Amino acid sequence: MLFRSLIELDERFKFVRKARAIVDLGIAPGGWAQVVRKYTPKAAVVGIDLLPIDPIEGVTIFEMDFMDDKAPDMLIDALGCAPDLVLSDMAANTVGHQQTDHLRTMGLVEAGAHFAVENLQEGVAFGAKVLVGGTDKDLLTLLKQHFSAGKHAKPPASRKGSSEWYVIAQNFKGSKTES
Repeated sequence: MLFRSLIELDERFKFVRKARAIVDLGIAPGGWAQVVRKYTPKAAVVGIDLLPIDPIEGVTIFEMDFMDDKAPDMLIDALGCAPDLVLSDMAANTVGHQQTDHLRTMGLVEAGAHFAVENLQEGVAFGAKVLVGGTDKDLLTLLKQHFSAGKHAKPPASRKGSSEWYVIAQNFKGSKTES
């Protein structure tokens, strides 16, 4: 249950409830945005996904590819300010080859991390679902360059034996360092 995982991660790291301007990358099917709306009902929330989803009250949703050059600016414009939380649940469509699937999904997660580094307010957080398989360590290294804390986590709601983990990066240092 993805939304239960986000609740458990927030209970441990306390990064959702204090956010006021949130970008949800890979918003479909909408569970994470619903959690955010429940815990931070006054927050501005903007999401993007290739897949259509039902409207969520208080959430601006773009049905488009995050990798489109226009997407980052559209998200920030719709939010009306720099985000204080970027969440990424983006995943590539699988082809059945484990390493290929891993690399394609991690490429999206890394794009989300770069978006966070380029746009976040100082002192805030990035959270993403990742796939264990090699390049997740590179992502954690990137995040540790820009955040004072970056950790892998596997909440109790995450299926045992699944290659899905989560990375939480907190206390963004600002984009003064090179990415």
